[in-house]
Formats: sequence, C-alpha cells, structure tokens
Amino acid sequence: MNMRDSLGQSDSRRMGRGNGNRILLIGLGLLFIIAAVGAGTFYYKYHQLKNTPSVTASNETTKLTTQVGKLLALPSGETPTVATVTDPSKLKDQAFFAQTAKGDKLLIYTSAKKAIIYRPSNNQIINVGPIAINSATDTTKK
Repeated sequence: MNMRDSLGQSDSRRMGRGNGNRILLIGLGLLFIIAAVGAGTFYYKYHQLKNTPSVTASNETTKLTTQVGKLLALPSGETPTVATVTDPSKLKDQAFFAQTAKGDKLLIYTSAKKAIIYRPSNNQIINVGPIAINSATDTTKK
C-alpha cells in the first residue's frame, strides 16, 4: 500500500506541474498572438502612410494655410503649392527671397498669382509678392 500511495502522490504532483506548464504555454501563446497583431497593425499603418504621401502633404498644406490665414487674408477657392526652403544661400540673389531662412515655407497661389514666404518657427510672414507665370506658348511656325 505504501507504494501505491507514493505513486498516487507523484502522479498528482505531475498533473499539477502539467497544468501549470499548460497554463504558461497558453499564456505565452496569447501574448505572442497579441504582439503579432499589434506589429501587423503598425506595419500596415506605416505602409499606408508611406504609399500615400499626398495625405500627409495635404494635412501639412491645410495646417499652413490655417496658420498663415490668421496673419494674412489668403486667396479663396485655391489650394497653394507649398515648398520648404532648404538652402537659403541659393536664393539670396533674388530680392524676393533675400530674408529667407532654412525651414521657411513658400506658399504659391498660381491662380491669384501670389507668393507668400512664411516662417513657422516664429509664426511670421516674411514676404508677400506677385508672381509671373510664363504660360507655355507654341513657337512652332506653320
């Protein structure tokens, strides 16, 4: 009898350990699944933003026009083309760009023929001026 009791006790101990291991494995499996779903979601969002830069650019344009619109009346019914000054030394020989700094934004309204230089770092309009757009003409003689 003594042998059975010791066998029975060791069997129950093994079963207890097996349940603990099983619970641990299930917990780790669930943790892995949650991590994989989270990583997949971030991967999808990253590629979605990477493949649609126009959405990001559109959001930047909207933000800029809102900020500049608080300082200056903007042409209505037109979305500007936005450019960022990256090397002001290349623009210094042009009077309109004489006071630009790195990071300044250039808003170009082609229909209204107006250009605005805006400095986001201190929320200041640097310059406003008309633009001359040369339309392409057919120079081929017939």
